[in-house]
Amino acid sequence: GDETLFGSTAKDIVGVSAQTSFEKGVNAVSGVLIRFMLVMVPVVLFVNGITKGDWMGAFLFAISIAVGLTPEMLPMIVTTCLAKGAVSMSQKKTIIKNLNSIQNLGSMDVLCTDKTGTLTQDKVVLEYYLDVHGNEDMRVLRHAFLNSYYQTGLKNLIDIAIVAHVEKDGAYANVFKGLATNYVKLDEIPFDFDRRRMSVVIADKNGKTQMITKGAVEEMLSICTYVDYRGKVETLTDAIKADILQVVDRLNDEGMRVIAVAQRTNPSPVDEFSVADEADMLLMGYLAFLDPPKETAAAAIKALNQYGVAVKVLTGDNDRVARSICRQVGLRVDSLLLGPDIENMTAEQLAGAVESTNVFAKLSPQQKTRVVTVLKDNGHSVGFMGDGINDAAAMRASDAGISVDTAVDIAKESADVILLEKDLMVLEQGIIEGRKTYANMIKYIKMTASSNFGNMFSVLVASAFLPFLPMASLHLILLNLIYDLSCTAIPWDNVDKEFLMAPRKWDASSIGSFMIWIGPTSSVFDITTYLLMYFIICPAMTGGLLFHQITDPAMQACYVALFQAGWFVESMWSQTLVIHMIRTPKIPFVQSRASLPVVALTFTGISVLTIIPFSSFGKMLGLAALPPVYFAWLALTIVLYMALATLLKKAYVKRYGELL
Repeated sequence: GDETLFGSTAKDIVGVSAQTSFEKGVNAVSGVLIRFMLVMVPVVLFVNGITKGDWMGAFLFAISIAVGLTPEMLPMIVTTCLAKGAVSMSQKKTIIKNLNSIQNLGSMDVLCTDKTGTLTQDKVVLEYYLDVHGNEDMRVLRHAFLNSYYQTGLKNLIDIAIVAHVEKDGAYANVFKGLATNYVKLDEIPFDFDRRRMSVVIADKNGKTQMITKGAVEEMLSICTYVDYRGKVETLTDAIKADILQVVDRLNDEGMRVIAVAQRTNPSPVDEFSVADEADMLLMGYLAFLDPPKETAAAAIKALNQYGVAVKVLTGDNDRVARSICRQVGLRVDSLLLGPDIENMTAEQLAGAVESTNVFAKLSPQQKTRVVTVLKDNGHSVGFMGDGINDAAAMRASDAGISVDTAVDIAKESADVILLEKDLMVLEQGIIEGRKTYANMIKYIKMTASSNFGNMFSVLVASAFLPFLPMASLHLILLNLIYDLSCTAIPWDNVDKEFLMAPRKWDASSIGSFMIWIGPTSSVFDITTYLLMYFIICPAMTGGLLFHQITDPAMQACYVALFQAGWFVESMWSQTLVIHMIRTPKIPFVQSRASLPVVALTFTGISVLTIIPFSSFGKMLGLAALPPVYFAWLALTIVLYMALATLLKKAYVKRYGELL
C-alpha cells in the first residue's frame, strides 16, 4: 500500500506540484499591481468628489482609473509569449508539456541531471564478465544470464545488456538458450534502492536450488562470506576484499559500471525466501558495462555554463564512475557527496553543502528529490533532467522537469519538457527561448504599469487643480484599448543578446521601483501639456479667454473638448513611444531596434488615435480638432520626453543593475 517504496514514490509523483519560480513570480507581480490600484483609486475618488462635488461622476472616473491601471492584455501577452516559445521548441524536436516550463527554463540557474541516459547514450553494453582477479569467466556470465532471464520485474538496461550479449553471440547463444530450459524459477527478491541488488531462486531438474544475486559491488560484498578465489572457495577476508575493490576501482576509473554476481546453494525451503536469505553468499565475480557519453554532452555543458547555468550530476552510480563520466564530458568535479553522507546531514548542513558540490553519487530517489528541494529553498531556479523511475520524483519537485527520448513512461509523464532527439544542445535553445519569453513578458508589464501609473498620477494632479476632468472616462478606456492593441506584437519583439546571457527571475519589487522611477517621467510632460493646453492652445481658439473667464456654456464645452483632445493625443504618443524606450537599456532605433510587427503596430496605434479628434467619431466622444500649432509643441514635448526617459533609464540601470 502507501507504506511501500512504490506507494511512497507514487504519492510523490501524483501529489500537488510545488510552486515553480514562474508561478511565484506572477503571483508577486499581481500583488504589486493590486496594491497600487488599492491606493490610487480611492485617492482619485475622494480628490475628484471633494473638488468637483459630483460624487457619481467621481466614482465612474475612479473606476476608469482602476481599468487604466490594470494591464488587461497581460493574460494574452503571457500566454502568447509562452505559446510562441513552445512552438519554436517544437520545431527543434522538443515537446513542451507545460507552457509555464518555457519561462522556467529561462530562469534556471542550476540544472541537476542524472548520468545514465542523459549525459550518456543509454546504450549499455556488457564489455567484460570477470572473476574476482579480473580474468574472463564464463561461469559469471552464465549466472548473470540466469538472474536477468528469470527476473520478472521491470528489466533495466543492465538486464537487457546481459541478455542481448548472449543472444548476439552465435558461439554460445544456443547453449544459453538450452540452459534456460533446464531450470525452473521458484521465487525472486526484487531490486530496491536501499539494498541495490536483486535475487532470483531457481531449481534444476535434479531439484538443486540456487539463489543468484547481482547488484552494486559494495552492497554485494556486505552479504558475501565466501569467494571463488584462485579456483578455490575461500573465506572473504579484508585482504581479499581490498584486492577485489582494486580491480573494480580500475574498471570504474575507465568509466565502466561494475556489478557483482554471487550465488548460494539450497538457501531456504521453497515459499519461504526473503531478504534474510541474501547472506553467507559466494562471490563469483563481476560484470563491467560501458555506457559512453553522448557526443553533444560536453558542448551542451559548456554552453550551459556560458549562459550562467551550473550543472550538477545526481546519480545512483558510485563516485568513481561518476568522476570518469564527468571527466569525459568536461565537467570538473569541484566536490563530491555520497548518498550515505547526505542521509546523516541536517537540513542546514545540506543547504550549505549543495552550493559547493557539483557531483552527488550513490543517491536514492528520495535523496535526489531532497537535493533538488534544498537547492530551491536556497533561492535557485532548478531544472532536473532524468530518464528513469528513480528520477520521476525529483523531476516533479523541480521548476523544470526534463526528460529524454529514451526515458521510461513514468519519467516522461513527470516531465515538463521532453527532448525527442539525443542532441543535448537543444537545452541551450530552450534556455534562450525561455529568456526571450521572460524578456517580452516583463517588457509589457513594466512599460504598461509605469505608463499607466504615470497617466493616473497626471490625472490625480489635474483633478486637484483643473475645474474639469482632464479626460473623460470613455477617453481613458479608449486610450487604454488602443495602447493595449498596439502591444499585442510584443511576444514577437527582438531581445538584446546581452540580456540572454544570464538567468532571469521574477522580481516584483523591481516593478514597483520601476513604476515610481519611470512613471512620473511622462507625468512631467503631461503637466506641461496641461499648462500648454490651458494657457495657450485653448485660449487661442476661444477668444483669448481662460476657462473660468468664459460664461458661454457652448464655449466652455469647446474649451474642454479641445483640452481633452490635446491630452488624449499626447498621452498616446508618450505612452506608445515608451515601448521603444523601455524595451532595451540601449538607445532605441539606433543601438537596438524593435521587431517589424512592434514598429508597425505602435505607429499604427499612434496614427489612428491622432486622427480620432478630427473625425466624426471624435466629435461623438466629445473631442475637438486640434490646431496645427499644437503638433509643433507636441514634437518638442516628445523629444524632451525621450531625452529625459533616456537619462532616467541610465540612472535606473546604474542604481538597480538592470532595466528589465
